[in-house]
Amino acid sequence: MKQDKNMLAREALLEQMRKLACAKVNDAVKLAYLPEEERDAIGRLDLAALTEFRRSGAGTVEMKFTDRMRALERLLELSGPSQEEQLERFLQSMEEREA
Repeated sequence: MKQDKNMLAREALLEQMRKLACAKVNDAVKLAYLPEEERDAIGRLDLAALTEFRRSGAGTVEMKFTDRMRALERLLELSGPSQEEQLERFLQSMEEREA
């Protein structure tokens, strides 16, 4: 039961990482140019890739986004068998050799 729950959590994490790795930044750019009177539209924007947003008093905007390459690298690492699965396979192969 616990292993099933861990697998579900793992799959949810992998799916979120896939989304981050493929997230578009279009809506973040829209946010930078969004007029004051339309601020209620923020809830409809997809800002998943945005990690930082700053607007100075002079009107300049600074945005930082998710590092897609790092997300893809982690996704690749995590997509393989988990350490528990690797250990289980190892122990199973050891048992098969002894039999």
